[in-house]
Amino acid sequence: MSTQNAKTNSLGNRIRELRKSKSYTLRHLAPLVGAGFSYLSKVENNRLDFVGSPSVSLIHRLADVLEANEEELLLLGRHVPDSLANRMLEHPETFRVLGNCDQTQFLLIVKTIQRKSSSLNH
Repeated sequence: MSTQNAKTNSLGNRIRELRKSKSYTLRHLAPLVGAGFSYLSKVENNRLDFVGSPSVSLIHRLADVLEANEEELLLLGRHVPDSLANRMLEHPETFRVLGNCDQTQFLLIVKTIQRKSSSLNH
């Protein structure tokens, strides 16, 4: 993933987009999620000092207040959602195989699953 693409698809950018869609300022959002506005600014600008992303609990509160998909925010924050973690624990060998695929193989598998899923839903 390119540096530009990583920045575009960052948790901070997504939170900023969601916040602005609600017409919230950082100062308005901060007390709603129990965080300081300066900390939220660091999150939005991908400038956290010691860790790469906010806690799971803050991401949960942000998803709730901003009416966002929590799994999307968790993944953007490099956290594994419980639903995915549980599936990984149920089928560890499958995830080891997926982890060893190169990008081309992985995308082919994803497209195959999407086609199968689409045909099941029709």
